[in-house]
Amino acid sequence: MSSDRGPGQDAESNLKSVLTLLFEESDVIQKTLVPELLVSLGSEIPLAQPADFDRIIDESIRLIHHWNPDLQAHFIAGHPRIGETKNLSVLSSKEQSGGTSAAAPTPPEVLLRLQHLNACYEHVYPGLRYITFVNGRSRATIAEEMEDKLGIRRSLLPDQPPVESLVPVEANSRPWLAELHRAVEDVGRIAKSRLEKIEREGFLQLRK
Repeated sequence: MSSDRGPGQDAESNLKSVLTLLFEESDVIQKTLVPELLVSLGSEIPLAQPADFDRIIDESIRLIHHWNPDLQAHFIAGHPRIGETKNLSVLSSKEQSGGTSAAAPTPPEVLLRLQHLNACYEHVYPGLRYITFVNGRSRATIAEEMEDKLGIRRSLLPDQPPVESLVPVEANSRPWLAELHRAVEDVGRIAKSRLEKIEREGFLQLRK
């Protein structure tokens, strides 16, 4: 039986698979990013050399920065929250582990703290999700980074400060947009790091 898929459809499907691996699953990849990349880079985007993928990441981030803020926020929400442990992609699981293992997992109090800090962050920056380039750091270190970002005292308490005690930043204000810009940039940094892992460990191995 012959396939009804043409070369253009195959190129689109391959590009979507690559972008999902590098950026995490998001419907905006298929609906918006893939079509824009096919226009920007041409319908026959090479996917053979590391430099090809590097170029795709750079162009993707450039295009995403030109989207409206709501679409950018939807894109970054494809990444899991810091501290999540279930339903993670292989790469997200590796990134978030921060050197921990099944024998020495992240302490439960740190995971509870991160859950609270995510709620605090999403209250302060409505519509955004906290994104950071983990780069091998532990979840406890990321918790401290989040506390510094929010300007709150370092603690392992699972409910302090109360979420409602924090003052929200107005959506689309300058500080909110600056935080969105930082998050998109960090998604690009994460993708570059993933590309390095793919080169070292192999594309197929990381998809298992």
